[in-house]
Amino acid sequence: MIVPPPELRRPPAASCRGHRGGHVYYGRAVRLVIARCSVDYVGRLTAHLPSAPRLLLLKADGSVSVHADDRAYKPLNWMSPPCTVRESDNTWTATNKAGEQLVITIEEVLHDSRHELGVDPGLVKDGVEAHLQELLAASPAALGSGFTLVRREYPTAIGPVDLLCRDAGRRTVAVEIKRRGEIDGVEQLTRYLDLLNRDPLLAPVRGIFAAQEIKPQARVLAEDRGIGCVTVDYDALRGVDTGGLTLF
Repeated sequence: MIVPPPELRRPPAASCRGHRGGHVYYGRAVRLVIARCSVDYVGRLTAHLPSAPRLLLLKADGSVSVHADDRAYKPLNWMSPPCTVRESDNTWTATNKAGEQLVITIEEVLHDSRHELGVDPGLVKDGVEAHLQELLAASPAALGSGFTLVRREYPTAIGPVDLLCRDAGRRTVAVEIKRRGEIDGVEQLTRYLDLLNRDPLLAPVRGIFAAQEIKPQARVLAEDRGIGCVTVDYDALRGVDTGGLTLF
């Protein structure tokens, strides 16, 4: 039998509701249960999972999901929030607003714990262009042998160039950095080069288009305009991987 901790039977405000023995309990925590169980879904469709060890996840948003040790993040079956969870003996019954039910019959509990995660700050994407720019500014030689940094965000009349560098021959190089290199990025760098090459203190200025992935059409256009392309290995720049950059 699965017995919720005493604090689960207190009624603080929360979104995950359950019933046990006629009593309502509320939880602000994620509950993780590993159990040998079978699962039946009754609703617009019916589905049955035979008995096997599985991970049961009850989240504070009112969702219930059943996971196997494969399929990455995707559950075998689930009930989206909000739903009401009723525990009776060795059975969990999760019911949504439409009356559909996810019935979990538990034969053996191997683990039962709960964890308060608090308020999540949200996703901060890794590898955005600003971070790539920062990493390449710190290691300009990754763009080419002998490269040195002149300035980040070099100003022009139509916007800043991501990096302005000097190559091994002390010639000026304008670098445009994208996470995903497409034709628009090549066009943007072309406009920068047109302006920079009007400055006698900088000219001649050549361009480098750097991205984690460069689309074939963008590469063809860049090469046609005399712009070099560098495929950036983000993990290698961070020191996570032993791979390097491929210079084309």
